[in-house]
Amino acid sequence: MNPFVRTLSLAVFCAALLTAGCDQHSGKKDDAGAVLHRLPYAPLTDSLDQAKADLAAGLYFRRGDLLSRNNLHELAANDFRHSWELRPDEMTGFRYASTLSIIGQADRAVQVLNDCEKRFPDNPAFFTLLGELYQQYGKTGEALAIYDKLLAKDSANFEAWYEKGLLLEKSRDTASAIRALARAFELQPTNTYGLELAHLYAESRNSAALPICDGILKRDTAHELLDPLFIKGIFYSNTAQYRKAIAQFDSCIRRDWKFTDGYLEKGIAFYKQKQYDSAMGTFLMTIKVSNTYPDGYYWVGRCYEANGNKDQAILYYRQAIALDKDFSEAAEHIKKLQ
Repeated sequence: MNPFVRTLSLAVFCAALLTAGCDQHSGKKDDAGAVLHRLPYAPLTDSLDQAKADLAAGLYFRRGDLLSRNNLHELAANDFRHSWELRPDEMTGFRYASTLSIIGQADRAVQVLNDCEKRFPDNPAFFTLLGELYQQYGKTGEALAIYDKLLAKDSANFEAWYEKGLLLEKSRDTASAIRALARAFELQPTNTYGLELAHLYAESRNSAALPICDGILKRDTAHELLDPLFIKGIFYSNTAQYRKAIAQFDSCIRRDWKFTDGYLEKGIAFYKQKQYDSAMGTFLMTIKVSNTYPDGYYWVGRCYEANGNKDQAILYYRQAIALDKDFSEAAEHIKKLQ
């Protein structure tokens, strides 16, 4: 996929981030006339008042682009709509659909993308945009169907395999997710694809995680990456090879002493061996590194509970809940101890 299309395919993915920061009030219809007759939009508005139809599409697009850059997405969507109706080209279709998604008009965005698919069937980026949009709004089945269509047209589309794998992982279909991610990694052996695949292998207690991580570490000449070491540690911990697991987590911590997940998983490895004092010392480090890390307090509580100190255990469980009100495991332990 060429860089132009790839850049555009990120539009829907970015929409959720943009929505949170938009000032939609400034785009209300009541203010539209005033806004469009002020700088920097006024020259384009004046030109539109005098433009012929064959020129108006470009002017609407330029003004829509300018409005979008200034977070006036509702007004921008209206301009992109005019441009699309006058001249339905690929770029306008992309911008119109992504802007509709930004302002929460998902159904209309889907309609535009479906129209784009019919008009430009040789451009797979519209399928990708539609798949990302379905994911954004939690329509898993529809998103999977889109990726299947993409792969039916081009079985070597590694991006589609990767996105499908992530979606299957979210759907808890681990076996299918592994197959999809393995195909993506086979076609495009990047660190991103490899680490995602290795993570699923590690969680599934599959030793195939190890050579993937080792290959990535071999290419890491700067010795900066944490994820391959961490994933190896997870595999060893899940397969009860705790000494090897702790060695991997220690390697992570040496590379970044503030890596809370490294301390946490190392502590859990000690805890599983009933080495509660060592576990507690490690969990206390997570709190030292980040005093707002609820899992650290929870696991310190687990250690106190294992050692028979109920009062201290409850204290730490309560602290975990104070930081995360939905920490149901901590609440369950408090209920049991009381």
